[in-house]
Amino acid sequence: MSWFESFVLGLVQGLTEFLPISSSAHLRLTAAFAGWHDPGAAFTAITQIGTETAVLIYFRKDIVRIVSAWFRSLTNASMRSDHDAKMGWLVIVGSIPIGVLGVTFKDQIEGPFRDLRLIATTLIGMGIVLGIADRLAARDEAGGRHRAVRERKSLKELGVRDGLIFGFCQAMALIPGVSRSGATISGGLLMGYTREAAARYSFLLAIPAVLASGVFELREAGNGGHVSWGPTIFATLIAFGVGYAVISWFMKFISTKSFMPFVIYRVLLGILLFVLIGAGVLSPHAGESAG
Repeated sequence: MSWFESFVLGLVQGLTEFLPISSSAHLRLTAAFAGWHDPGAAFTAITQIGTETAVLIYFRKDIVRIVSAWFRSLTNASMRSDHDAKMGWLVIVGSIPIGVLGVTFKDQIEGPFRDLRLIATTLIGMGIVLGIADRLAARDEAGGRHRAVRERKSLKELGVRDGLIFGFCQAMALIPGVSRSGATISGGLLMGYTREAAARYSFLLAIPAVLASGVFELREAGNGGHVSWGPTIFATLIAFGVGYAVISWFMKFISTKSFMPFVIYRVLLGILLFVLIGAGVLSPHAGESAG
């Protein structure tokens, strides 16, 4: 991997990680369109450490408060009803599905799941799901003119059942094209949570999963894996800087705007992929020979 490739891929990772359009799909597609080797699941996981560091900094006050309350709840029974302490437990509970499924389907994630036809399908499919969830949220937020609608839930109403559902939604993002934020936010909206609540829990839930995945890939690379260390570290730093700017913008965007621009983008990109593959312009396995 050249330094120019690492710069572009780091930029793509930072721009797309927090938006509901799938960073892993865009890394895969950027390489395919440019004629580069697929950067691979290991590169994706390691560069995500950069964007997740941006989450740690952006939500640092929330994270310190949650971690502190969680540790106190281990020895102080009265703290177990504290909202922040419960959030700590719910992040752990919600991380179980992706941990189990990530280990179970590791070979598929690094191989067949990177087929561009599957990515095109998931881009379109999850785009439609996000669009439906967004319309339901918009209807509830508008208050409904002719019939009563439910009031959207905040994170204070999050329980174990919903935490696990969020977790399974996050686990769907093991397939490139789904999008971690897209799947978890869609799940949250369909369960009746506000846009801000769904996005906030989505980002907090991603912390242990992404960091664990990144550390695992770092260990694998250290045991003889094929990683271009200089360019990969450079891409990770680029992803961190760009990712921090994007998450700041996105948290403001979702408070007043619809997700429909992302829905339209996903569907059009998926259709374009199918057209290019069907016309023979792009191979569904373009660049897959990279180690």
